[in-house]
Amino acid sequence: MNVIEAGISGAFVIESSTFQDNRGAFSRLFCMRELQPILGSRTIAQINQSMTRSVGAVRGLHYQNAPHAEMKIVRCLKGRVFDVAVDLRKESPTFLKWHAVELSPENNLAYVIPEGCAHGFQVLQEDSQLLYLHTEFYSPEVEGAVRFDDPKVAVDWPLPPTDLSARDLSHPLLKENFKGIVL
Repeated sequence: MNVIEAGISGAFVIESSTFQDNRGAFSRLFCMRELQPILGSRTIAQINQSMTRSVGAVRGLHYQNAPHAEMKIVRCLKGRVFDVAVDLRKESPTFLKWHAVELSPENNLAYVIPEGCAHGFQVLQEDSQLLYLHTEFYSPEVEGAVRFDDPKVAVDWPLPPTDLSARDLSHPLLKENFKGIVL
């Protein structure tokens, strides 16, 4: 595994090798020993999987506040997605900046999204499936969201956003006095 700094403070891209032969392929998706430098004392508390059917569909941008702020490691198992992190940490040098990584089984990348960042994605290939490793349990009482089209963030989605949930469409825009997440 090769860990590369991404465009947001504390975010990383993980490159994993794929070993192929006449039977198929093998990849290591997670290794605590190799990822220890970025995980520190965190452990994986929850693993989720999503499947999104429609090309252009957007999910997110979601996060959890303290005391259940979470780091996520996201990987695409099927299809192709434009995976986005938005930095909501007021003291961060990349505050309100976004960074995206295209994830697919072919490129075998994972995106590490630190605490204090919102996460979302757009489907680039139908029936895309994501695997998420979370360092905290899902806690709806502390969840938050940034609207996908918020002009303060201005994510440049590669396709016109479609097929958003009513919940994701209802998130308010960030205000001028937005102070970020308190971790």
